[in-house]
Amino acid sequence: MDLRLTPEMAVFRDEVRAFLANHADEYRDGQAKDVLAWQRLLIAHGYAARTIPRAYGGFGAEPDVLKARIIAEAFIAAGAPRGIANQGVSMLVPTLLEVGSEDQKKRWIGPTLRGEVVWCQGYSEPGAGSDLASLQTKAVEDGDDFIISGSKIWTSTAHAAQMMFCLVRTEPNAPRHEGISYVLIPMDTPGIEVRPLKTMTGQAEFNEVFFTDVRVPQANVVGGRGRGWFVANTTLKHERGMLGDPNATEARLNSLIEVMKTETVDGERILDNPVFRDRLMQLQARVFAMKFNGLRIMTDDTAGLARLVVKLQGCELNHQIAALAIDALGELGVLYHDGPHLRAKGRWQWNYMFDLGLIIGGGTAQIQKNIISERGLGMPREPSSRAAS
Repeated sequence: MDLRLTPEMAVFRDEVRAFLANHADEYRDGQAKDVLAWQRLLIAHGYAARTIPRAYGGFGAEPDVLKARIIAEAFIAAGAPRGIANQGVSMLVPTLLEVGSEDQKKRWIGPTLRGEVVWCQGYSEPGAGSDLASLQTKAVEDGDDFIISGSKIWTSTAHAAQMMFCLVRTEPNAPRHEGISYVLIPMDTPGIEVRPLKTMTGQAEFNEVFFTDVRVPQANVVGGRGRGWFVANTTLKHERGMLGDPNATEARLNSLIEVMKTETVDGERILDNPVFRDRLMQLQARVFAMKFNGLRIMTDDTAGLARLVVKLQGCELNHQIAALAIDALGELGVLYHDGPHLRAKGRWQWNYMFDLGLIIGGGTAQIQKNIISERGLGMPREPSSRAAS
């Protein structure tokens, strides 16, 4: 594909840059002052939800790789937020577009895109993490409803979510992978209890969720009863893309470079220190590789192996960028919470600890390597512990 700018694309690039300049007072340090208003503005101009049909609340543009890249680069250069990228927008919406019913698309996609409905993901259980197909949360048929009982763990944003997309076992006598359904559950349904789990960040981003005779309409099943494993893998594909977003990583690298330009030791910029500069260059090369891998994925539907490395590569690289920032801050890098010398409101310290968790969450690095080797490289599957027993 020819990625050189045509006159038409140059005009489009100037339009995006002008938009960001005209609205520069609406964001600061990569954060929107009013997240929901910024999201609505981005959708209206086609800078978020660009290719999602207008009938479902998106902008309705045709897919265009070059325009998508122009938008990304302009936002990165301006330090502007790209809009909402959460479990609802980045994971559920594309899943519904692929396998949801028409009613589900019209009901949920628009409010989710606008940030009016926050979602959480009910996958992992105390005994079903990496081996997700062994989940035990069950749904028993009762007329037109399901009665759901069981529990989920490591449920991000469950404490703030209005809805959950959840895997439950609806066919107890079917093989493990064929007895699961993907269900949309309102979080204010009687019988749901959310308990926060505090992490080493000092906050409770994750939760336990308990279901006690929770009644949910069978109409809330996505993709058909018993097809939850297929639907779940559709969502996981988009989750890996969200966690390994090259645009977000490039923006973080730019923030790191600014830290190294402004922080000094004995009057010398950190950026001018050869040891730190060498570490930065190594990370920068990997970010560029990640960026070009992203372009390959966008332009090549057959780039299967390239897709599989995204989550592993992105999460590890984000953590290493945060680690270099903390080292560049020197003694200030060990600060946390609040204080007069804290840089960027402690964002680098929080990122360092949270991103360490993301190397585990969403499929551990070890699981990702197994997927790459088995599905991407065609290597023999790892022996099953179930077969051994």
